[in-house]
Amino acid sequence: MVKKLGLFFTVILLIAGCKTNKIQINGNISNPVPGKHILLEKLMSDNLVPIDSVMMTDGNFSFSLKLEHPSFYLLKFDNTNYLTMLLEPGQKIEIEAQADNLGKPTSISGSPGTEQMIEYNSMLNETIDKISLLSSVYRENLGSPNLYQVMEELDSLAQGYLGDINSYTKEYIDKNLSSLVSLVALYQQIAPGEYVLHPEKDLDYFIKVDSSLYPVYSEYDPVVTLHQQVSEVIAHMAANNQLSPKSFLGEIVPEVSLPDTSGKIVNLSSTRGKIVLVEFWASWRPPCQQRNRNLVKTYDQYNDLGFEIYQISLDKTKEAWINGIERDRIGRWIQVSDLSYWNSPVVEDFNIMEIPANYLIDTDGRVLAVNLEGEELLERLEEIFQ
Repeated sequence: MVKKLGLFFTVILLIAGCKTNKIQINGNISNPVPGKHILLEKLMSDNLVPIDSVMMTDGNFSFSLKLEHPSFYLLKFDNTNYLTMLLEPGQKIEIEAQADNLGKPTSISGSPGTEQMIEYNSMLNETIDKISLLSSVYRENLGSPNLYQVMEELDSLAQGYLGDINSYTKEYIDKNLSSLVSLVALYQQIAPGEYVLHPEKDLDYFIKVDSSLYPVYSEYDPVVTLHQQVSEVIAHMAANNQLSPKSFLGEIVPEVSLPDTSGKIVNLSSTRGKIVLVEFWASWRPPCQQRNRNLVKTYDQYNDLGFEIYQISLDKTKEAWINGIERDRIGRWIQVSDLSYWNSPVVEDFNIMEIPANYLIDTDGRVLAVNLEGEELLERLEEIFQ
């Protein structure tokens, strides 16, 4: 269901926010390309519907349309230069923008929703820029003998930035709960596939927005899609009694047979006789990177005593997987993956909804504990190997 909303919310970078059904949009574009058309399209959950197209005159343009309910529209030159608006019946909107940056108008009036989303998007883009800068610093230090220390510092900063935008997004939703802009905020991304909020982890906010918008916009496609998504997640949670993962406490963990980096199948059962941490991760998840750094120290301390790690990646490409292993220096233990992302059968077998996640199993493959990390894991291993 998140994928269905992908197109709709990926293109939403700027949102605009009733007396009559008529909408009037007037605009002026600085430094326009002669003969250039400007397009108006309606945004649905999984497609764009062309509405109108006009040729600018000395940079001026106007659109007029009838609208029964608030809806999202795209004002665009092309697929990389556009402004997304939340239009409401009766609005008269005035826009001024540069020809090469339609998405950041120099001024806009008559559409509160647009101004609200510009406010949010400014913070989101600031966060993305900060994280991009950290990536640049990482690349600059690839040959440095202090790379590991630099990575720890960068990760700490990244986690702070991600925490800030997560908190800001929730505050923004709370402040604009009755507006459709809250729906958009649910699906913003820091990077492709890396959402600020997650349907399972932040389910309370998805429920909150659904409960606020569905009674008012029950016939609007994106709101209906959200309602269906929330219903499915709740039903799934109810069926499994918990979010992630299944406990299996005291039970023998299910068999896992996945290829390692060379393509050789490695069975989880091949580790019998050792205390094993079955760890789920992905190279693209910052929390997994932090977990890996802690695991390196734990592994080095207890491996000679009979401790092993069987790590399952939810990456989509071998290149990303291998790069993540090398970056985090975790090639010293068992690494396996079918590169199927969240579609891997092991995700369903273990009911994994969030990563990192892990199981600590004994020498017979029975589950001793679930989701141990940091000091908790060290204390448990100390008890076992004392």
